[in-house]
Amino acid sequence: MMKQLLAHCIEGNTLSEGQAEQVMNEIMSGHATPSQIASLVSIMRLRGETVDELVGFARSMKKHMVSIEYPHSVVDTCGTGGDGASTFNISTAAAIVTSSLGVKVAKHGNRAVSSSSGSADVLEKLGLSIQISQEEAIKSLNEQNMSFLFAPMFHSSMKHAVNPRKEIGFRTVFNLLGPLSNPANAKRQVIGVFSTDYAEKMAEALKRLGSEHVLLVTGKDGLDEISISTETDIVELKNGEISRYILHPKDVGLFTSNQEGLLVKNAEESAKLIEEIFNGKGPESAENIVAINAGAALYVANYVQTIEMGVLLAKETIQNGKALQQLKDLRSYQREENYA
Repeated sequence: MMKQLLAHCIEGNTLSEGQAEQVMNEIMSGHATPSQIASLVSIMRLRGETVDELVGFARSMKKHMVSIEYPHSVVDTCGTGGDGASTFNISTAAAIVTSSLGVKVAKHGNRAVSSSSGSADVLEKLGLSIQISQEEAIKSLNEQNMSFLFAPMFHSSMKHAVNPRKEIGFRTVFNLLGPLSNPANAKRQVIGVFSTDYAEKMAEALKRLGSEHVLLVTGKDGLDEISISTETDIVELKNGEISRYILHPKDVGLFTSNQEGLLVKNAEESAKLIEEIFNGKGPESAENIVAINAGAALYVANYVQTIEMGVLLAKETIQNGKALQQLKDLRSYQREENYA
């Protein structure tokens, strides 16, 4: 079957949603060879993946993942990665700020592949817990308002694609699928995307997959976050409607600044900068970029009515020490769990 569909694709044809789901089932079950996987994702990268293909792949991944049945709405701040900007872990810091206000955050992530520091890497350096089971994730959400869902533990079937991804080295459809397949089935997300063209495709896919409120963000400076240095292209999916607009820092009351204060070389530096921000000792640009991304998360969570209101609340939460206290509480929780 894989050979037939590869021959179909190499002629410039695309896959239907059903065919895409079949293909991913073959990959997830270990029936596709590494060379077939590498060939498929390379062909797709060259011609561009379609919405049908994204939906079919995501449906298969959801069927093969370990799902978390959580009774409350959760938010995710997972991006596609691959912007190459070497910034600190902005979305992880934003997730901590958001959860400090009682919003349930199920952050989906992994170790670094193409960046200087993956979300799992920085959490480890911060001394925070990484959840590796359904029970741990639910307990952490209930008790701390936040869980970190380590992708390899919840998507074990992805192991068959790990080596082909590493060997070819470039960004593939799998970068897009992580945010589409949150193990807690998050229907409210802020997703950093490396390209606004792909953001539009992902929005259409998420609409068909049943998402409620999602912001897909692409900074015009190349960041797969909401930028503090320039405008950000935003594709918003809300209640089944997709809209597109541009957000500038001044639109939410923030001054623009360059990326200099945001850059790190590794997970240690990223963790140090996050602690400095929460202690009120970080660069203003770093505090502001956390606030603007946390503000967006509060907005999709329906905690505030506008991104601007979310930014004001996030800034206040950082400056009054509430975010720092959440960081300390998460760290204490990790110790307690270790000794339990």
